[in-house]
Order: sequence, then C-alpha cells, then structure tokens
Amino acid sequence: MEPIDRRQALQLGLLGVAGVVIGGAGLFEMRTQAPPWSGPSSVAGSGGPTFVEPSVLSSRDGVLRVELQAAEGEVTLAGRRATALSFNGQVPGPTLRLRPGETLQVAMVNRLATPTNLHVHGLHVSPQGNSDNPFVTVGPGESVDYEFQIPTDHPPGTYWYHPHRHGSAADQVFGGLYGAIVIAGDHDPASARDRLLVVSDLTLDGAGRVAEASTADSMMGREGDLVLVNGQRDPHLSARPGERERWRVVNACTSRYLRLELPRQHVQLLGLDADARVRPLDIEEVLLVPGGRADLLVTAQAGTSMLRSRGYDRGSPGMGMMGGRASSSGPVTLATLTVAGRAAAALPDVPDRARPADLRGREPSRRRELTLGAGMGAGMGAGMGMRFTIDGKEFDHRRTDQAVRAGAVEEWTLRNTAPMDHPFHLHVWPMQVVEQDGAPLTEPTWRDVVNVPAGGQTVVRIAFDDFTGRTVYHCHILDHEDAGMMGVVEVT
Repeated sequence: MEPIDRRQALQLGLLGVAGVVIGGAGLFEMRTQAPPWSGPSSVAGSGGPTFVEPSVLSSRDGVLRVELQAAEGEVTLAGRRATALSFNGQVPGPTLRLRPGETLQVAMVNRLATPTNLHVHGLHVSPQGNSDNPFVTVGPGESVDYEFQIPTDHPPGTYWYHPHRHGSAADQVFGGLYGAIVIAGDHDPASARDRLLVVSDLTLDGAGRVAEASTADSMMGREGDLVLVNGQRDPHLSARPGERERWRVVNACTSRYLRLELPRQHVQLLGLDADARVRPLDIEEVLLVPGGRADLLVTAQAGTSMLRSRGYDRGSPGMGMMGGRASSSGPVTLATLTVAGRAAAALPDVPDRARPADLRGREPSRRRELTLGAGMGAGMGAGMGMRFTIDGKEFDHRRTDQAVRAGAVEEWTLRNTAPMDHPFHLHVWPMQVVEQDGAPLTEPTWRDVVNVPAGGQTVVRIAFDDFTGRTVYHCHILDHEDAGMMGVVEVT
C-alpha cells in the first residue's frame, strides 16, 4: 500500500474527510510486529484482549484533586509485564474528568531519576505560576502542586496531559507518561456509550524495558514497534447493530501520524482537537498528527471491522542521511470491533452546535512568519550535527522569540523548509487555520496542533485573549522539540 501524499493532509487533517471510498480490505492486514514476550492474552474468536479503559477521576463540588506519581516500574503492556514509566502505575495514566468552570488541582510527584513537569495539552488555561507553565521543573524526589482554573466558557472536548521538560519530553512520553482529560459538556450527543482510545507506541527490548532512541530515531522522530490502544495491542470491542457510540481518540504517539479508518461502519466526525463541528460529518478516514485528537460517532453495523491506521509518508531528514530511510508512519491495526446481537433502538439525531468563532473578519494587528528548519550544522541537535530550528534558532528558555500584546489578533505564516512534515503546537491559545499551501479554508477550522507539510506552509490566526504570560510553541514530533525546534511567546 502506498502511503498518503503529505500534501493531502489538508483534506484529511483539517477537513477530516477523504474524498474517495477506501477499498481492498486485503491491503490492510499488515500489523506492527511485537516482540515474542508481548503477545496479548487473547479472547476466543476476537484476535485480541477485551478492550479496557483507564481509570477515571471525576470532579466533585467543582474541584478535582489528584496526585500523579511519575515513576519507573513494572506495568502491564500488551498483556504482559514490562518495565516502563507511568503515572500512578498505569499506562495510560488516569483520565481526569471535569466541567467548564471547575478547578483541577494536581500534586505532581516525581519518583523518576530525572527532572520532569506537567503540561495540559489543548486546555485554554493560564501559563503563569503553577498553572500550565512549561518552565516549571519538578526535580527527582520533589513534588509541585499545580492548579488549573478551567474557564466557564471553555470548549468541552478531549484533551490530554504529559511531561514537557525540555530535553526529556520525548523519552518520558515514549516511556509511558501520558493520560487523557475530558471536559464534559451540557449538550453532548446521545450515545450508548462513551469510549476513550489513547493510542501510543513504544519499543521494548528483550528484557521488556523501554528501548533507548538511536541517533536515527532522534533525527526522524521515533516510532515504536508496538502500537497500543489504552496499553493493549489490538483490543476487542463489541456492540449491537444500530448502537451509536462516541469514540474519543487521542494520538499520544511521540512522532507517529495516525490515518484512521473503520471500514464497513458508519463513522461521523464530531470534531478535531477542541474544534466541534456544527453538525456531524460522514467520513471514511481522518488524519491525526502527533498530539491531535478526534471526536467520533460510530453507529454500529453488523459484522467485524478493524480500526486501522493506514500509511502516511511524513518525509525524511534528507541530504542522503540515514541511508535514505523515510519517516513513514506505517499501516497498523489498532483495534477490532465485532457487532452482533439484537438491533438497538435508534437514538435522536444529533442537534446542531453553535458555529465556531471566525477571526477572518478581524484585521490582524500583526503578521509574522515563522520558519521551521532542519539541517546539518553545529549545535545541540539530535546527534551527528543535526539541527532542528525555528527561524534558524534552537530553543533557549531565557529568550523571548515573539512578544505579543494581550488581546491582539495575529496572523502567523508557518513555513517549513525541511524535507519532513512538522506538526506545530501552540500552548494556551488555539489557532484558526485559514490557509494551507495557498488554499484558503472555507469553514472556521480551529486546532491546537496544525500540520505544516514538508516544503509547504500553513497560515493561522490567533486571538491572544484571556491570559498573559510566557509559554512555548514547538514541533510536536517530540524528539524535534527536545532537539531545539521550540520557541517562546510572551503575552503582556
């Protein structure tokens, strides 16, 4: 099967829909091969373990107080014991469930041998103090109390948390430190059940320990040999014909792009990241960049279907390095859905939601160009003199790269001169995508991670509302972030 052309990301990742029917089921039987020790304990006739979800911690009286202990130790992955990193001994960590207007209080306890911290990806919360502050360091044996005030008008949706300590983010997320956040809404669509699918990948050595990244892995952005859903390999889900389920899918992979499809099922897109569509859109596939999330409605059709990620070619470091090895996110089966039994009663149609804000009617107070680049040269890099930069500079937490006035609407043109796609993430403030490679978008489209194709550009508008302070923007291929492809924005 040929990987998708990177420039089709506009259709798959921004609009969330492919324009052609996907056929040829026999093309998709390739699966990620796991080491012998990691084969799942099977369920008869299912080909995999019964689907499970992380534990859920819910707010009470407007507050959710949790302790998250980051530690290395034995956990269950793909049905077997492994030595990995985890929050509270779970991979993924517990799901944190709140509502707009509530407060999340986290005691972050570091039981690792290296520093860490905590980032609440996609949440529109303050970057200052002990809130979503990427400059906080939690040293080994230390604890930091975080507090996140969720605005009363915060968009409901699916978010996630993970470490963001510069220089070790990739190692710690790849090792198992991640979990989901759900902001519940008052007008969620009726469904038989609400499922969470956190997709991650990792590589384990013969002793069942997380493998260290090679120089090639760091240059390209590592992709693991095991692709997991909630820590399981190819778990089995079941439903009755006609049942409508809500699937919240989180791409917690360090570098892997997910081109999702669920053949022979009726799948509708409710939204990507925190962007809720006015009405559900029938889709056949959708592209999730690293860090991205998809909110799906699945109306079950009788039979067995595989949730798969099809191939996606995200480019290569170029310049003949690594023997021309490409950074392709290969095809893999993620989960199996069996639909059988008595048909379920039909549910009410999903009501239309409010149309999202549109910044295209406001003249930007400033236009900026940011250039994402990669190449050989002196610097920290990811090894062998490889440099990953924004505007020719590697990250320096002491330097402010973009000074912005509070309340301003700005237009940023994100240019990618590298021969690889780079998913661009801005903390705190969502971005409205207005153009990609010269093609304007017709509908208001909001993301907190946008794909910038190799050799291409993406134009976004940002309303720097509600908060002031310093935070970061970066490539969400976390190896590239750790290697320097990150900058500082300060809003005053």
